[in-house]
Amino acid sequence: MYKYNYLFDFTKNIFRKMGCGENDSTIIAEVFLAAELRGHASHGMIRIKDYYELWKAKRINTDPHIVVVHESPSTAVVDGDNAVGMVAARRSMELAIEKAKKAGTGWVATRNSNHFGIAGYYSMMALKQDMIGICLTNANPLVAPTFSISRMMGTNPIAVAIPAFKQPPFIADFATTPVARGKLAVAEKKGEKVPFGFVQDKTGKPSDDPAILKSGGSMLTLGGDRVHGSHKGYCLSSIVDIFSAVFSGANFGPFVPPSVAYLPVLDKKVGEGTGHFFGAMRIDAFQPAVEFKAKMDEWIETFRSAKPAEGEEKILIPGDPERESEERIMKEGIKLVPAIKDDLMAIAKELEIDFA
Repeated sequence: MYKYNYLFDFTKNIFRKMGCGENDSTIIAEVFLAAELRGHASHGMIRIKDYYELWKAKRINTDPHIVVVHESPSTAVVDGDNAVGMVAARRSMELAIEKAKKAGTGWVATRNSNHFGIAGYYSMMALKQDMIGICLTNANPLVAPTFSISRMMGTNPIAVAIPAFKQPPFIADFATTPVARGKLAVAEKKGEKVPFGFVQDKTGKPSDDPAILKSGGSMLTLGGDRVHGSHKGYCLSSIVDIFSAVFSGANFGPFVPPSVAYLPVLDKKVGEGTGHFFGAMRIDAFQPAVEFKAKMDEWIETFRSAKPAEGEEKILIPGDPERESEERIMKEGIKLVPAIKDDLMAIAKELEIDFA
């Protein structure tokens, strides 16, 4: 088990060695460790190798000049200058919040960025301001549209954070696929199979192999197949892609630059880098914040009172599992899969950083 501070400092040191500034490295480490604490190891330390390989291939800019290229009182388009995704995303969400303070709502589309970790981190930034936070992003083209075997889309997550009063905030953070791509990578590292309905082979046949993507397979959209609603997952993923990329001028669909080594970098581009979309909505632009948060308490309490199905202990509100995970992991420590630890040790050795 690793203490939070140890892995935080280690992660920060890696990105400092890669050329990121002190503040940027701190932001990056914060997002990585937030994923680990919230029980999303798929977006935590396992992803450092991907970023490191991108840096070695000179595909990310560790000293970016992030600029606003278009704006109105409540909207903006940000160019991330090919930054590490966390850096461009943090600045973009800060801008959305700044605009919401003045205009009631703020909406920022971001282009020329990269993978940014867990989407929930950015939506949650709005909570302290008595705002609702929204975050979308497109991602590696590894997902096939319904009825297809072509890898055209990403896992394209949606995250929404809504404050309450006495109750913990409502935080929904989910991929538009049955599983995040990183969870397949974790299963592969552990030598485990995955349930059918997550992935298919290159001919479209169901597979339980988490490494199938490396041999031409693809992920399925939320629902798994048409009978179980994959067309709805396809629609959700499409909406995320359009808001993140078409709005911002980033690459969409199959043209999103991959952050994994087994996907080729296409010569054709339809925009700049990876795209994100951020929103901040000031509650008191709609009604007094105290009234809304009291009503959110009532909403949460109402749903908590739903009768559990046989064999279930309680009804969860979005955000409950992650909050409980944060409390437990901060006390117990962060456990790394041996194969992930080996990857980190190899990186540490190359960069001459201590890691044990």
